[in-house]
Amino acid sequence: MSDSGASDGRTSAASGSLVIPGDKISSDTGGQIGHGVMKKDGSLIATKLGYLVEKGGEFSVSPIHTTYFPRPGDLVIGYIEGMRANIWFIDLNAPFNAILPMSLAPMKVEYGATRDAMNVGTTILCRVQEVDESHSSVVTMKGMGLRKVNSGFVDTIPPHLVGKVASGANSIINQIKDSSNCRIILGANGRIWVDGDSNGIRVVRDALSFVRENEHSTDLNGDVAKYLVNGNGE
Repeated sequence: MSDSGASDGRTSAASGSLVIPGDKISSDTGGQIGHGVMKKDGSLIATKLGYLVEKGGEFSVSPIHTTYFPRPGDLVIGYIEGMRANIWFIDLNAPFNAILPMSLAPMKVEYGATRDAMNVGTTILCRVQEVDESHSSVVTMKGMGLRKVNSGFVDTIPPHLVGKVASGANSIINQIKDSSNCRIILGANGRIWVDGDSNGIRVVRDALSFVRENEHSTDLNGDVAKYLVNGNGE
């Protein structure tokens, strides 16, 4: 991957190339350090497996795969995978299922009636309330907008793309909303709820597919903007 004989100031791995932990990516330690990069022995070194990104003098590594780890306050989209008399088990696209206690459901539920209220396979919009040291989490459906999802569909993007897709006034997710006229909710766990007419849903599906296929672009916002104007099947 890397070229240990690179001269000072020259990038050892080209932007967009695949790097592994330990690869030397630049001998210019004056560069800004982003995610997945560290300084060591006078060089910038990759600490993650992924694609090198160099933008405005900042070096970072865009990972190939990431796992969602819940944080208190995260808005997430979950699927009910099971239940007991007073709790539900929720798949959050994380290493461990979360639990939803009966007391944090959006409706009054009698003890033992959890299945009648929300059965296996139900999609829910919820918020992470607590996370312990083992990454086990508790979610709540008490709060504005938190509910069972009875319409639309759920698509996904890798969790590490959530910040990139949601950041800025002209964020990718806002561009897709404006182009599709769909209602869209982006969960911190990479799941995206979409509701709208068939044409709008097609625009969203195609745009999210474009995002996944081009996630390592150095100007993903600009690429998506051009795609929505020129490349969405019109």
